[in-house]
Amino acid sequence: MKISEVVRLTGATVVCGEEKTGHEVEKGFSSDLMSDVLTLDTENLLLITGLSNVQAIRTAEMADIQYILFTRNKKVSDEMVELAKENNMVLLETSFSLFKTSGILYHAGLKPVY
Repeated sequence: MKISEVVRLTGATVVCGEEKTGHEVEKGFSSDLMSDVLTLDTENLLLITGLSNVQAIRTAEMADIQYILFTRNKKVSDEMVELAKENNMVLLETSFSLFKTSGILYHAGLKPVY
């Protein structure tokens, strides 16, 4: 699924990484527990989370995740954007809940990690 499709389906806003909206993600993982994210070993992954802080960006960096969708109308800080840009990440924001976002993307064909 292309990032542009994720944006369309979830009504998301691209905060940074607009040039990568044509990139594909194969799987999605929804979590607010960054310790769970660190256990993942999956490429082309979309992290779906409501945890909007620098720790989410740092965790994604450590787990080699380039695409993050923040839910529940959480806003990304300037510090998060800077860190994401340094790591060539795409940050998205949606007003949808974590549950609704995950369901929409799963229904549209985004595969779960497990």
